[in-house]
Amino acid sequence: MAMEVLHCPDNIKIHYAGAEVQNQFVAVRELGVNYALYTAFPFVERMLFGSKAKSPIMALKTMSDPKIDIPRACTSTMKHCIQDSGLFTLMFGSQSGNHDEDTINRWYDALCEFTLNHGSGATCVEVDCQKVLGVQKAWEFRERMRRDLPNRIINVFHLEDGKKGLDRMIEFSDYIAVSVPELRHAGKKDYTYKVASYIKNRKPEIDIHLLGCTEMSLLKQCASFCTSSDSTTYVSGKRYGFVGKHHIRNIRTEDVRKLVGDEIYDCINQYNNEQNTNFLCLSI
Repeated sequence: MAMEVLHCPDNIKIHYAGAEVQNQFVAVRELGVNYALYTAFPFVERMLFGSKAKSPIMALKTMSDPKIDIPRACTSTMKHCIQDSGLFTLMFGSQSGNHDEDTINRWYDALCEFTLNHGSGATCVEVDCQKVLGVQKAWEFRERMRRDLPNRIINVFHLEDGKKGLDRMIEFSDYIAVSVPELRHAGKKDYTYKVASYIKNRKPEIDIHLLGCTEMSLLKQCASFCTSSDSTTYVSGKRYGFVGKHHIRNIRTEDVRKLVGDEIYDCINQYNNEQNTNFLCLSI
């Protein structure tokens, strides 16, 4: 499938995140989802830290080289695919001690190398390091990435940028992301619609992505003028054990098989246990 240029669709396109976890992605793909997001983190982490890498690579048993096969599986089967930079996991996740300027410079170089080799067709989230290295350093990476990669790039607005920074970004970019979890954490969830509307009014032809937006009311508010969002809500039941108010152990296999068909069910079940297969089919 050739990757489409996702530009100002009539309705927001929800990208199923976590596509690098391939046993989940099989379910996403088989059940007819057309939009996905994977993170470059586990691959770039190994390029930088070698044996000290902490994140698992969740490949399928049929894959001989996951760093090639996983991005290819995502980009070749989806109508549109986003590659996250993995930067926030570097700065605040499993490698959170490693976010000095030298490390992030090396992350940028490795990310570009990985993308040039393996990220064919993916739309790439930039190295948005505002929170750690400041706004000016983020602009250096932003301008470099436009020169260094042929891929379309999503530039990310953070509160540190302020209104002047946002205006500059609107002028520079054709695809801007608003970090919904950041606004929620800062107690400014209602800013999501305000910021997205401001961006669209300033530049009607721009595309807007809602990063980590899982809230239906927000998605409905922004559906008519935002291009995309990403969400891992569809797998939250694996962690918490529920679909809606029902425990996933009570899902009836025979009914799920009737719902999706034996062929799709068996394909997903090759890579998941019965309970997770049932859950994924219902949740997606």
